[in-house]
Amino acid sequence: MLLPSFSLTPKPPSTSSSTITLSRRNHLNHSTSSFSSLLFPSHNSHTRRSYRVFRFTARKGGGKLWADVKSEDEDVVVIEKSRDVLDNVDATTSAWWEVFPKRWVIVILCFSAFLLCNMDRVNMSIAILPMSAEYNWNPSTVGLIQSSFFWGYLLTQIAGGIWADTVGGKQVLGFAVVWWSIATILTPVAAKLGLPFLLVARALMGIGEGVAMPAMNNILSKWVPVAERSRSLALVYSGMYLGSVTGLAFSPFLIHQYGWPSVFYSFGSLGTVWFSLWLSKAHSSPLEDPELRPEERKLLANNSYSKEPVKAIPWRLILSKPPVWALIVSHFCHNWGTFILLTWMPTYYNQVLKFNLTESGLFCVLPWFTMALSANLGGWIADTLVSKGVSVTTVRKIMQTIGFLGPAFFLTQLSHINSPVMAVLCMTCSQGTDAFSQSGLYSNHQDIAPRYSGILLGLSNTAGVLAGVLGTAATGYILQHGSWDDVFKVSVGLYLVGTVVWNLFSTGEKIIE
Repeated sequence: MLLPSFSLTPKPPSTSSSTITLSRRNHLNHSTSSFSSLLFPSHNSHTRRSYRVFRFTARKGGGKLWADVKSEDEDVVVIEKSRDVLDNVDATTSAWWEVFPKRWVIVILCFSAFLLCNMDRVNMSIAILPMSAEYNWNPSTVGLIQSSFFWGYLLTQIAGGIWADTVGGKQVLGFAVVWWSIATILTPVAAKLGLPFLLVARALMGIGEGVAMPAMNNILSKWVPVAERSRSLALVYSGMYLGSVTGLAFSPFLIHQYGWPSVFYSFGSLGTVWFSLWLSKAHSSPLEDPELRPEERKLLANNSYSKEPVKAIPWRLILSKPPVWALIVSHFCHNWGTFILLTWMPTYYNQVLKFNLTESGLFCVLPWFTMALSANLGGWIADTLVSKGVSVTTVRKIMQTIGFLGPAFFLTQLSHINSPVMAVLCMTCSQGTDAFSQSGLYSNHQDIAPRYSGILLGLSNTAGVLAGVLGTAATGYILQHGSWDDVFKVSVGLYLVGTVVWNLFSTGEKIIE
């Protein structure tokens, strides 16, 4: 129980200079509690003035609270202080890292996990060029190798969502990073043993990365409030884009200096560093974190997720909702184009634009770097619109429409461009607008079913990964019998289908408790 705030009021009124108001609140933790004067040490000038002092003594007895009040005139020290110094008193009591929000520590760790995720994934798109020359692989074989990653990635999406929602995101994401890091390190060994071993190694790597996204979605649904959802998810997914930037930028250098196996050994070993930080800093939910500051605990306690663990999954209910199917179909349409660009872009630059290996990797960096910037820009715009009262449904539809129609427009321009510089610019704009999807469909899982967000992402991303498997393999077949224009036309058609489905059936409201 709190006593009223105690104040010392001057008698008579003092001069116009700024003064500190001396006040105090006491919790009645014991049977008696007394007010005490507060003194602020200062080297500044001070004066002695007459104040009327109210002394309160609180006591408990007979189940009641009693308060004795006495007043008397006293001379007290008035400390001259400027208001800006007073306002900064609390800021100097703790170091910044002690008051840094824990939820953003979790977000940054998830960001770094996805940075490693795409570093380990895209290195094959650069290394495949010298590997195919060494092992005499044709385009169909290259397409098969590129798509083998998605075999394991496809199989573990739903399983990863169930695992994360029932066990907790910390354990599942930690497992994922360790697993795919080991598979990355073993890739050169598997390639030397033969094509079947390489296909298995890439599929095993896909298993690890397959459970990562549902696990991340689960943990952020508990740690991030709705008003910060788009920004946090955009930052995490921009980790994937920056991972592509890092992988595509450093892979050519490592291959040139140390040979193609070096990219797998060096990138894969970074997972151990991340895992040690994750074990010491992360928790699946705020309820499990003993070091969480009381203010942040109170903020996150008002979050919309259910505190009870998931025991049974209402599959019939989930699959009966049109917005769920809008997510699934739209995720398929979106990922078809995205994964083709992810895996085949270096080959496009090499074959069509006639860049060498080093130039191919460097020019691939620009679109992914643009995606990282535009994803965070889109997240900021989306959260700002929500905070200004725009409905979540409207925000999600606007952002995803940009994420579909932007890439579709710029891909249609590639067939009319002969300049390599303009082609790179077109590809950059295509992927830059694609990144607005992070504030569209990728944020929507937590909107419509926060308790089952991991499972829901597993469902929709299964469709997205299926698009990656089919699209990556189909691109190799199309290139063997057609042209790059045919590849881009298929992507544009699916972008348009996704736009229609998303705007007709999606919602930003919670539909499953």
